[in-house]
Amino acid sequence: MIEWFMWLQLAVAIAAGLLCIGLGFAGRVPSDLSNGSLALVEVLLIVQTVVAIAAPAFGNVPTGNALEFGIYLFAALLIPPAAIFWALLERSRWSTVVLGVGALAVAVMIYRMFQIWTVQLG
Repeated sequence: MIEWFMWLQLAVAIAAGLLCIGLGFAGRVPSDLSNGSLALVEVLLIVQTVVAIAAPAFGNVPTGNALEFGIYLFAALLIPPAAIFWALLERSRWSTVVLGVGALAVAVMIYRMFQIWTVQLG
C-alpha cells in the first residue's frame, strides 16, 4: 500500500459515509450524489487492488499476512456495489443511510489493510 493513497481513500470513504448518513437522516432517498459517492469509493478500491498487486514487484511488500490483506480487500470491494444495489432496490431514506454505513465500513477496512501491510511484526 502507498500511505498517501490510503489517507486519500480514507478521507473519501469517510466523507461519502457522512454525506450519505446526513442525507438519509434528512429524509433524502438515494440519488446520483449518494450513489456516486459510493461509486467513487469503489473506483479507489479498484485502484488499490492494482497497487497491491504491483507493489511487491517494486519492493513494497506487506509485513503482515498477505492472505488476510487480500481477504479484506476482496470484502471491501464487495461492499459498495452491494450497498448501491440495495439502494436501487429499496428507494427509502434508510437506503441512503445504508450507503453511508457501507462507506464507513470500507473506511475501517482500508485502515485495517494499511495496518496489515505496514505495522505487523514478524
